[in-house]
Amino acid sequence: GMVLRIGAGVTLAIMFAGVKWAAQHGVGGVESLFYRQLGTALAALLFVGFGPGLDSLRTKRITGHVVRMGIGVVAMGFNFLSFALLPMAEATAIGFSVPIFSTLLAAILLGERTGPWRWGAVLFGFIGVLTIVQPGSNHIALTGGLVALAAALTTAMATIAIRRLGATEAAATTVFWFGASSLIPRGLAMPFVGQAHSGDVFAVLAVMAVAGGVAQLFLTGALRFAPVSLVMPMDYLSLLWSSLLGFLVFSQLPSHWTLIGAPIVIAA
Repeated sequence: GMVLRIGAGVTLAIMFAGVKWAAQHGVGGVESLFYRQLGTALAALLFVGFGPGLDSLRTKRITGHVVRMGIGVVAMGFNFLSFALLPMAEATAIGFSVPIFSTLLAAILLGERTGPWRWGAVLFGFIGVLTIVQPGSNHIALTGGLVALAAALTTAMATIAIRRLGATEAAATTVFWFGASSLIPRGLAMPFVGQAHSGDVFAVLAVMAVAGGVAQLFLTGALRFAPVSLVMPMDYLSLLWSSLLGFLVFSQLPSHWTLIGAPIVIAA
């Protein structure tokens, strides 16, 4: 579960770099979400086709998948917007509050054992997040910071929904139904928001979609094999990948507050 979560961090960094680059080249949020979910559904379909077979996609938990889809689409929208509004390192660092929210929700909703050490780590991590965000200052755009925090909270909620589905559903089944069901509202919107783009832009969208699909398989598999509070801290390594891509693609480096706050959160 931990190895899968690390792999998810790498592929998610690639996906968010693609989202940010596409946004700078005229691709709207709904378009990015549509192509991302298309990649998710196709990745799950290919995985199932070469593995357990299409029969494994059968499910009796339609309601659970619909709830997971609704939460996931909202979370993804906030995440995409946060990376469009903020530098990659800052958006990723604020996203580190996901394990804080996930640990709290897992204790409340799933009854997972959360002792004083984990609660202490949650508090210590929150201090690190506040160091990065610097509320009341002009360190980062207020709107971007609030969107990033909303993304973290809704991502944590999606994590709990995935964990619940993982009790009976295979990873590929959960991923496929998430991608396929969320394509319906996005597909209905595409005739109104979809645009023609250059070959370069569509190539980046393709990479973003594939990376997103693979990441979703890794994320869901990790939560199936290990507890939420164990796999989520692996996300802290994603600051390395995001900082590297932010520098190579966008010539952006983490601010000094991020360099101070992120190690605090990682230590937590």
